[in-house]
Amino acid sequence: MDSTAISLVRTTFKAVAAIDDGPARLTQSFYSVLFANNPDVREFFPAAMEAQRERLVHAIAYVIDQLDDPEPVLLFLAQLGRDHRKYGVVDAHYTAVGNALIFALKNFAGNEMWTDEVDNAWREAIALIASVMMEAANAETGPATWTGTVVEHKQVLQDVAVVRLQLDRPMEYGAGQYVSVTVPGRPRMWRYLSPAIPSNPEGQIEFHVRRVSGGWVSPAMVGQTNLGDTWVMGSPLGALGVDRTQNRDMLMIGSGTGIAPLRAQLMEMAMRANNPNVHVFVGGNYPCDLYDIETLWQLSLTNPWLTVIPVSEEDTNPWFHLDPIPTPPAGMYKRITGKVSAVAADFGDWSNHDIQIVGSASTIQTAKFRLQAKGVPVENMRHDPLY
Repeated sequence: MDSTAISLVRTTFKAVAAIDDGPARLTQSFYSVLFANNPDVREFFPAAMEAQRERLVHAIAYVIDQLDDPEPVLLFLAQLGRDHRKYGVVDAHYTAVGNALIFALKNFAGNEMWTDEVDNAWREAIALIASVMMEAANAETGPATWTGTVVEHKQVLQDVAVVRLQLDRPMEYGAGQYVSVTVPGRPRMWRYLSPAIPSNPEGQIEFHVRRVSGGWVSPAMVGQTNLGDTWVMGSPLGALGVDRTQNRDMLMIGSGTGIAPLRAQLMEMAMRANNPNVHVFVGGNYPCDLYDIETLWQLSLTNPWLTVIPVSEEDTNPWFHLDPIPTPPAGMYKRITGKVSAVAADFGDWSNHDIQIVGSASTIQTAKFRLQAKGVPVENMRHDPLY
């Protein structure tokens, strides 16, 4: 796409986003039109659509922001195309989705904003998105989904569970990637989780899940999962991972269960002979939120390139958590009290490091802001593309 078309697409979408409830109203209109014109498509989606609408807005916003930087956006779209095979999507569905999105945008923008030039720009953008996704999906020869049987379920905190599954076939994914997951009793409600262990020929996979208050799926994953349950997973997504094309040391910042994709990378790195120096800041509200800190300490004891710094906002655990606070082994950093983003940013000079940030959207944005204020180039920072 040329710069004029990209500008028109961005301007239109930003105008929608600037209106109160604009993105929500746009996605409601889009799905209403899509389902009315294509009733068979409705069965791909859950009854409750809030999470689906939010993901759609994030995905569109990310693609639009990256249109003039083709490499990451093409990778992202190709991964989405392979992942969408889990729905049974065929080429005709992409045409239906594109038409519904154009209708919703045009209806929302109005005739004054929706000129012929804007219409052409959006059709070009949608054609690009659809073609990349279709090409990747049609070229993929692997399975559309994997089925995993729960072989271990451990509730490590009141709101956090570690779940290990045995897959029906090994899944090849990069340490740091994430997959869509659906569980029994929550049909078609896909949630994205990052494996906490590297891909392996035995077909084992592990997830760390935090219960979201008011959520539809995570409470079932944390509190209602039983041994023998079967979970279904889609194709891997995401681009986190050790960038070995760059000769740079690494900074990793993880909050809560966001430690999972970082943990998987560290485990994979521990199997290699040569690694960059890595500083990992593990954060939580309370000391007990650092539920997997001992695993990271054990990794660092046998891998001198790894430094682990635990951080918690509170110095003591809540009254209902009775387990003692772990003591770091000799030579390890003691836990620091503070916000993980602030502690990490103030800890040293990270301006020439490859940086990964994983956690909630607010954690990621705060860490990026603090690091930029310290002179770290934004292009050195990586995180989930949907934040």
